[in-house]
Amino acid sequence: MSVSMKDLLEAGVHFGHSKGRWNPRMAPYLYGVRNNIHIVDLGKTVLYLEEAYNFVSDAVSKGAEVLFVGTKKQAKDVIEEEAKRCESFYIDERWVGGLLTNFKTVRKSIAKLRQLERMETEGVFEVLPKKEVVIMKREMQRLQKLYGGIINMDRIPDIIWVVDTNREHIAVTEARRLGVKVVAIADSNCDPDEIDYLIPGNDDAIKSIKLLTSRIADAVIDGRQRREANAVETSKRRVVVIAEEEKELFEKAMAMSEKYEDIDKDSVDY
Repeated sequence: MSVSMKDLLEAGVHFGHSKGRWNPRMAPYLYGVRNNIHIVDLGKTVLYLEEAYNFVSDAVSKGAEVLFVGTKKQAKDVIEEEAKRCESFYIDERWVGGLLTNFKTVRKSIAKLRQLERMETEGVFEVLPKKEVVIMKREMQRLQKLYGGIINMDRIPDIIWVVDTNREHIAVTEARRLGVKVVAIADSNCDPDEIDYLIPGNDDAIKSIKLLTSRIADAVIDGRQRREANAVETSKRRVVVIAEEEKELFEKAMAMSEKYEDIDKDSVDY
C-alpha cells in the first residue's frame, strides 16, 4: 500500500529546517518558506519515495541485503523495530568508523561478541572467577550496543538506509567509497548529491522517520517475498527439466534396447 499525501502531512514530513539552516542544493525539492521554515515539496516526496521503494524491492528480490542506519534519539527505536520487522541489519547506537571500509576488523569484534554470548549461554561464566565474569559481561554489553544489529552480517551490505545523512556522514562516505547504494531521507539541510535515492522530507520528527522507514522496510519484505517466489518457481522449472531429460534418456535407452533385440533375432540360426 503506497503512502498518500495525507499520510505525509499528518506525519509532518513536509517540515524542513529554518531558512538559515539549509543547503541550496535542496532547492529543487522544496516548496517554499512558511514562518521562516522551509517546506518540503510533498509531491516530489511521493514520487521519490516510490522510486526508492521500487529500487529496494527489486534489489532485494535479486539477493541484495539492506543495512538500516539511524543513531539519533528520534530514530533509534524506529530503526531497530523496522529492521527487525523486515529481518535486516541495523546500526542504532553509534557508527564505528571503518565499519564498511575495514569490515575485516569489524568481523573480528563480531566474532568476539558471538564467543562471549556462546560462553554465557553454555554456562561458562558460572565456573569462572567473578571479577573475570564482570569484565567479560561489560565487554559483551559494549559490543552488543555497537554490533548487536549486525551480528549475523557476514558481508558488506548492498544498500544502506540512512536517517539524517549529516549526522551519519561517515556511514555515507564509506558507502559511496565502496559503491554501496545510499537511500536516505533528504531534509532541507542535506546534500542531495551524496544520496543515490533520496526522499525529500523531515528527518527529525519521529512520525516522519517512522512513516518513511516503514515504507523502506515494506520494500525489503516485498523484495524478499519475490525472491522466495522466484526460487520456488526456478526449483519447479528445474524439476520439470530434469524429468524431461530423464524421460528422453529412458526413451533412448528403450530404443537402443529394441535395436539390440532386433540384431539378436536376426543373428539366430533357425
